[in-house]
Amino acid sequence: MLDYDREAAAYDATRGGVPRAEAAAAAVLGLIPAQARTLLDIGCGTGLVTTRLRRPRLRVMGCDRSYGMAHKAADRIGAPVVLGDVRRLPLRDGAFDAVSAVWLLHLVPDSAAVVAEAARVLRPGGVFVATVDKDAGHDVDSDIDTILRPHRSFAAARDRADAIEAHAAAGGMRPVGRARFAGHGQGRTPRATAEALLAGRFRSWFPDGGDSATARELADRLALLPGQDTRRPDPSYVLHAFRKDAGPAEGAR
Repeated sequence: MLDYDREAAAYDATRGGVPRAEAAAAAVLGLIPAQARTLLDIGCGTGLVTTRLRRPRLRVMGCDRSYGMAHKAADRIGAPVVLGDVRRLPLRDGAFDAVSAVWLLHLVPDSAAVVAEAARVLRPGGVFVATVDKDAGHDVDSDIDTILRPHRSFAAARDRADAIEAHAAAGGMRPVGRARFAGHGQGRTPRATAEALLAGRFRSWFPDGGDSATARELADRLALLPGQDTRRPDPSYVLHAFRKDAGPAEGAR
């Protein structure tokens, strides 16, 4: 797990920067009902996406457990940012019309708790929007993927779409839409992928935990590919939207 307090200063430059953030924000807003007036962006990080979740009469708040990230987000978005654990949000029940979680659920050991908290702070009829299958989105059928695919599995991913849908159902939320957007600037190169493998990243991809022998073998094969520093196509990320069941009074209107 990264130390996000230390990563805050350089985080945006290593994650696709503004183009990726703009694509993500536009896709999220496309799934938020027009009548929504309050939006909580959980795991907001530096606020690069959060600050772009803008439209008339929509008030936005961020939340992150990292002080470094939250401090940077507060400076950037000019709106409240709560310092708190997304598995135990320091916010009251039914406070928001919408909750967003972009590139968050794959990082949290207990994604069920995060989804449950999103449901708790949503008002009846509110919408939760989250990225799912984040790591799988990096499989763009490139020559890099041809080498990696036989050795990896996303079955245990914390943000697997069917698992998140099940967590949402447990929290009284039902699917209402989905969207896809490009991860601009996140296309992988053979050299960078090999270096990441040897550094122990992507361990969650592999059934054997990405042991050193597997990583070394794959790195050696990646080193034989042409265009060692040429980016392959950008990943394609998926958002799912869920609506919280209306209470008896609202449902009877």
